[in-house]
Amino acid sequence: MAYGLVPPVVMEFPGITAGGGFSGTSGESSSFRHGFFNETINWVEMVLGNGEIVKASDEERADLFHGAAGAAGTLGITTLMELRLSDAKKFVKTTYRRVNNVADAISEIKGEIEKPDIDYVDGILYSNDHGVIITGELTNIKPPEHPIQTFSHASDPWFYLHVQGKTHHLPSSSTVTEYVPLADYLFRYDRAGFWVGRQGYTYFKVVPFNKFFRWLLDDYSHTRTLYHALHASRISSQFVVQDVALPYDTAETFIDWVDSDLGIWPLWLCPLKGCTTPTFHPVTHGKMSKLEGDTEKQESATPAMSEPMLNIGVWGWGPNNHEEFVSKNRDLENKLTELGGRKWLYAHTYYPEPEFWNIYGRSWYQALRDKYFATTLPTVYDKVKVDVAAKQKNSEQHGASWLSTWPIGGLYGMFLATVSGDIRLHRQAKWRHRN
Repeated sequence: MAYGLVPPVVMEFPGITAGGGFSGTSGESSSFRHGFFNETINWVEMVLGNGEIVKASDEERADLFHGAAGAAGTLGITTLMELRLSDAKKFVKTTYRRVNNVADAISEIKGEIEKPDIDYVDGILYSNDHGVIITGELTNIKPPEHPIQTFSHASDPWFYLHVQGKTHHLPSSSTVTEYVPLADYLFRYDRAGFWVGRQGYTYFKVVPFNKFFRWLLDDYSHTRTLYHALHASRISSQFVVQDVALPYDTAETFIDWVDSDLGIWPLWLCPLKGCTTPTFHPVTHGKMSKLEGDTEKQESATPAMSEPMLNIGVWGWGPNNHEEFVSKNRDLENKLTELGGRKWLYAHTYYPEPEFWNIYGRSWYQALRDKYFATTLPTVYDKVKVDVAAKQKNSEQHGASWLSTWPIGGLYGMFLATVSGDIRLHRQAKWRHRN
């Protein structure tokens, strides 16, 4: 941005690296137009399992270029990339449109992504009858009657609460418009990690959830510090944290299931452009199945494109009982398969191995591992699976950890986040808007 440029797809937490965006799955509010983050990369340099350093792109080793995107570093180590950039603007003209039901939210998103002047689209469903579709247009012009709205300072509101308050009393289809500095818009969900930070207050119980305490504890609301604390305290093991993508015509059914079986709100909505398959990115099974199970066909066929899909972020407390928690996550995976969707693989993954490979496809991936000397590296399944049996055995042998005792686990997580130095990173961030 110091040079007036910005990546077309920017991961919405500042701590996510470019390498992480390529090796994982990064779909953001501009992905309805530009695709996943890796679709904006011209080429990558990788170190293969035999030590060879190679370049991969659409023109050179295209199978590796597309296969390594989302493969969690299991086909080689990415060390360099060339990224396309776009002209940056000073502000994002941000519009919040109120909707009163899930069907209207999905319909509004489908309509917005067709408009050529829209640069960003996402949505928040606070409940069955309160949703907001958020659109953004890059601009250098801010009307004088509109003050600048920021979200990166301790005194600023959390974005999701701000949008909820702005739209709570609006009639359906009514809008509110604000002008947000570009970087503040791109990282608007950093404070509170969308709304995961709200659960910290739920955990501690005695800390009031109000503007004063959000200001006082702001250091612990930024995603680097927040997630450090959640993982260190092991509180994250009690969370359902899943990103999924489904065809538009089954998304409402899935949301209804989340409401009835998990009771988790808010939910995030983010439209996604189709991507090249085969891949570990979330795409429909129908497109994947054309390339699965026949290595010779995979190597000679032109890669297919998946259908546009809707990303749904499901983040909230799960059942306290571990067996029930695992069962609910498995129910989510089964419902997703039934409705033709797939999940991001950063999340807890409970699939038995045969089921995992049936969904994501093994033959195309194994062919790449053989071809590019990656067979000594762990597989994607090795890296993402949750070994339920091992966890249960460890619990039986050693009993519950002292970290599971309230509030010791939470305080310990905050302590480790403090001494880690994460706090200094957001305090020193150069991208925050200065008046």
